[in-house]
Amino acid sequence: MDNIDNSIKFQGQFDMSRNANDIQGLDKLRRAAQSGDDAALQEAAKQFEAIFVQMMLKSMRKAQDVMADKDSPFNSEQVKFYRDMHDQQLATDMSNNGSIGLADIIVKQLSKGGNGFTPSSVIRNDGNLSDINRHSAKSIQQAQQIALPEQRLPQTAASNAGYKDAAFSDQSEFLDALYPVAQQVAKELGIEPKALLAQAAVETGWGQYMMHTEKGNTHNLFGIKAGNGWQGDTVKVNTIEFEQGLAAPKKAEFRAYNSFDDAMQDYASFVKENPRYKQALQNTGDPKRYFDELQQAGYATDPTYAQKVISVLNSGSLNNYQP
Repeated sequence: MDNIDNSIKFQGQFDMSRNANDIQGLDKLRRAAQSGDDAALQEAAKQFEAIFVQMMLKSMRKAQDVMADKDSPFNSEQVKFYRDMHDQQLATDMSNNGSIGLADIIVKQLSKGGNGFTPSSVIRNDGNLSDINRHSAKSIQQAQQIALPEQRLPQTAASNAGYKDAAFSDQSEFLDALYPVAQQVAKELGIEPKALLAQAAVETGWGQYMMHTEKGNTHNLFGIKAGNGWQGDTVKVNTIEFEQGLAAPKKAEFRAYNSFDDAMQDYASFVKENPRYKQALQNTGDPKRYFDELQQAGYATDPTYAQKVISVLNSGSLNNYQP
């Protein structure tokens, strides 16, 4: 009975906070959020959507004012004042009716349950261009190869320029394809397979930003660079490196493999044969400690690298995955 009374109470607060001209609305929403009611998150998302819509309306009004007749009585300051009040309430009503859908996305992104959504902040994209630009560049490259076949260069160390493209349709396909591959290497390192998949997910954006050459996928799952001692194929792509805590765009050469099995095995060899990762290997039974030590040893320049991997490991996508 108390729960019903509280729901009615908070619903009343939400209804009042939707009035754009109620100066106490946000304070009521704050008090409702502090109560722990899930409805508070939904209402906050609607309020944010209303602000977004209001900004769009304001921008359109300003563009309209440029062309307006300043001497017209319909363009007086008093008319604009009431017009702005109307736009504020219109934005609130539109968000409350779900007209745009932004609020639903915010709720899915921030809800405690997760529902399989992973915050974009924990996924590495290495400063990639948008999908539109990336696919556009790929289309131009393919068109040039068809139109000018005689100028097509063989794949050599000097022509290893690559690009990033999706290798999996979604997270489920990513996990289904790589879990069996990760099992053997995980056993060899003494770490759980899902921990390796979490690291691969951060490095490749769940397989949506895999490095490719004109030959196809390079299968590089862990962002391992070529280095002077690497004798295999390489791929050169744009990446992001952190220098003194600041992100900077770079172009670097990475290792290219013939299969995901080769990539997994090389990862195991890479961390086992490198003395600086000795401390990390002594803590493979604790994934958080393992990735903390890996980061401290210089595996990645991102200062929040370990935190991102653990965040993915603890996400619903991996916790709920059943091989």
